[in-house]
Amino acid sequence: MLSVAARSGPFVSSLTAVAHTVPSPLKTLQVAPVAAAKLLPLDPKRPLLCRESLAGQAARGGLVASASLNAPASVRYIHNDVTVPDFSDYRRQDVLDSTKSSQESSDARKSFSYFLSATACVATAYAAKGLVTQFVSSMSASADVLAVSKVEINLANIPEGKNVTFKWRGKPIFVRHRTTNEIEKEAQVTLTDLRDPQHDLDRVQKPEWLVLIGVCTHLGCVPIAFAGDFGGYYCPCHGSHYDASGRIRKGPAPLNLEIPAYEFISDESIVVG
Repeated sequence: MLSVAARSGPFVSSLTAVAHTVPSPLKTLQVAPVAAAKLLPLDPKRPLLCRESLAGQAARGGLVASASLNAPASVRYIHNDVTVPDFSDYRRQDVLDSTKSSQESSDARKSFSYFLSATACVATAYAAKGLVTQFVSSMSASADVLAVSKVEINLANIPEGKNVTFKWRGKPIFVRHRTTNEIEKEAQVTLTDLRDPQHDLDRVQKPEWLVLIGVCTHLGCVPIAFAGDFGGYYCPCHGSHYDASGRIRKGPAPLNLEIPAYEFISDESIVVG
């Protein structure tokens, strides 16, 4: 009965409940002892939440009461004292009139928004491009490193039949002015006889000039020019023999001598690198 009264707030005054005590023939009624009420200790430092303490924090305005058969009665406050700010200074001229439809100026406002968004995207992309470019440039080689990355060689100072060694990026560079007999001899070599098959014309830009990196492909030693069984280069460390085209012909070296990147800037000058 108490549950029904609690859920039916507006009808509580109409609902009553009566409790009767019926004595049992087996046992007489006895008055139950009532325990003395104990005072609950309250912490004076903590605020007590009650109607009086929350009266100053309650919302001001009229009351709205609602009730139904399946729900308890409820009372809520209406926040009718809130002042709505005036946003007229931030609105566009086309939508200041509240009685006028904003659909008429919708296309113009959308165009402005799209233009502003596109401009912001382009500016952001341009700034990101500059940032990435600077970051990548900071990891590139410095000016002094780039200066030694290329070396210019004057071929006029190298007579025919001679081999001159230059330094490039910490490696020896062999520049050989070959004779006509050396050119014809290397052109007649059968590719099937080579460990690393490569024709002589594929290793030179001009037949009379041979440019090689003077590092043995076996263990990185520096070969000796005009030595070995084939008159080209010989590595005394482990006995690798190269011909006058820098191709391996005998010994433990697995590959031919490497050819660096170079170009002729004139008939008497090349740039390696």
